[in-house]
Amino acid sequence: MNALVPLPVILPLLGAGLTLMASREPRLQRAVSTTVLAVVVVIAAILLHQTDAHGPQVIWIGAWKEPLGISLVADRLAALMLLVSAVVTLAVLVYSIGQGMTGDERETPVTIYHPTFLVLSAGVSNAFLAGDLFNLFVSFEILLFASYVLLTLGGTGARIRAGTIYVVVNVLSSTLFLVSIAAVYAATGSLNLAQLAGRLDDLPPSVSLVLQLLLLVTFSIKAAVFPLSFWLPDSYPTAPAPVTAVFAGLLTKVGVYTIIRTQTLLFPSSPLTDVLLWAALLTLVIGILGAVAQSEMKRMLSFTLVSHIGYMVFGVALATTAGYSGAIFYVVHHITIQTALFLVLGLVERRAGSTSLIKLGGLARIAPLLGLLFFVPAMNLAGIPPMSGFLGKVALTDAGLRIGTPLAYAVVAAGMLTSLLTLYAVAKAWNLAFWRTPEQAHETAQHLSDAGRRGRFGQVVQHRDHVHVGAHTYGARDLDEARSILDEDDVSHQDLHQLMEEGSVPSRLPRTMVGATAALVVLSLGLTAVAGPVFGYTGRAAHDLLDRGLYVSSVLSGGSR
Repeated sequence: MNALVPLPVILPLLGAGLTLMASREPRLQRAVSTTVLAVVVVIAAILLHQTDAHGPQVIWIGAWKEPLGISLVADRLAALMLLVSAVVTLAVLVYSIGQGMTGDERETPVTIYHPTFLVLSAGVSNAFLAGDLFNLFVSFEILLFASYVLLTLGGTGARIRAGTIYVVVNVLSSTLFLVSIAAVYAATGSLNLAQLAGRLDDLPPSVSLVLQLLLLVTFSIKAAVFPLSFWLPDSYPTAPAPVTAVFAGLLTKVGVYTIIRTQTLLFPSSPLTDVLLWAALLTLVIGILGAVAQSEMKRMLSFTLVSHIGYMVFGVALATTAGYSGAIFYVVHHITIQTALFLVLGLVERRAGSTSLIKLGGLARIAPLLGLLFFVPAMNLAGIPPMSGFLGKVALTDAGLRIGTPLAYAVVAAGMLTSLLTLYAVAKAWNLAFWRTPEQAHETAQHLSDAGRRGRFGQVVQHRDHVHVGAHTYGARDLDEARSILDEDDVSHQDLHQLMEEGSVPSRLPRTMVGATAALVVLSLGLTAVAGPVFGYTGRAAHDLLDRGLYVSSVLSGGSR
């Protein structure tokens, strides 16, 4: 079964080549991409079973003697991440096909979409399987290349600006990663993770700490850990819906995975608990405060993405079996939930033409299925019992309380506050976009516009940089948007919803888009139903991480060629 290990990397790369050659045959591109990712799902499921039953699966690539060659390693953690990422990428691909990403679409030219999407999938798989730091660096560069192309599809000004920010930040992090790799090799003479596990223990503590901090900062940028998360809210929301969904669901989790891998395998005796606990606390609180302040649904979810990374960092910081188990479970939960929510927003945008809470209203009446598809994962994200979000947070809370330090208690409290504010943010989005009437939405926009011009109007109370309309607060950006809606739009809120009902704007969403989104929502609910076996698996994976001997011996014993 070791021969299966490289296939999640090789097959998408081969598929990318085939789809590039078939650039004038959209149907063939779709068939190749779907088939490749479906096969990767099957392979990942087999590897999950094999690693759980028989231990890590290792293969050495190339003619070099170990440990100079390229090792690909699938242990319990890597196999689980591989399976979840494969399922999510397949669902997003099906969604994008339903969205009509054909060569005739100006904003999403599929001649490059399918090859680039498959390259992205290969990069994600390679990151999870990489057995040495340089191969991990190559994975990040593959992701950077593919991400920039996908972010800037269509070449609009907003997408180019967002892509530029993304690339600049990631080039800087890649440079720091190269510096880290050079420093590690200079200090140890190796980049193989299994070999480094022994050699780093022999270094002076000060040298080991510097290397650890270099790697931790690099991967924290990738994972969007505060204060290194400033780039994310402005980078993701401008991309096409499928791209935003796969980025939000997967790419930050690659950073979290690398933090878990290096902290447990390379620096087990130096967990930096206090540093990571502070990072978790600030990520939780600052991220969710940013989410609460948003009136655009994509930006709101982008900030919740940053915030909930704090839960995963919290589990890593505890450096216990319970902490790592909870963190791994939460990663799996968050990948499915965050991807599903961004796919739902793509449906909202296609149905109503916007994801701005100032513009939207009445969607629950016009598109009740869409309302349900948003409501279920939104409540799961907020941690409403007995959903998987609640179970993951309970597991992390229990692990934190077992530590019993004041800082751990503070992070537990921050986690509870974040859950409440997440519920507030998604409930506000539901109330404004789905529950209120179009007339109320128009009235709010009118109030905001008048407030921006005159200072006070009716229910509006204006301060220096924000206004209150009833129970809701809006910022300066919202005032500008409200004025643009009323001053520049030819269609009012009432007229827009009448046109939607009459069919002048899309009234029916493609079944493949709805089906792919619903599948992820059902998968998130299924995670709740099988939470016991999943927690059993994540517990075994956490035990393997803390007992690194199995990983090291499996790799250095030679694996398979």
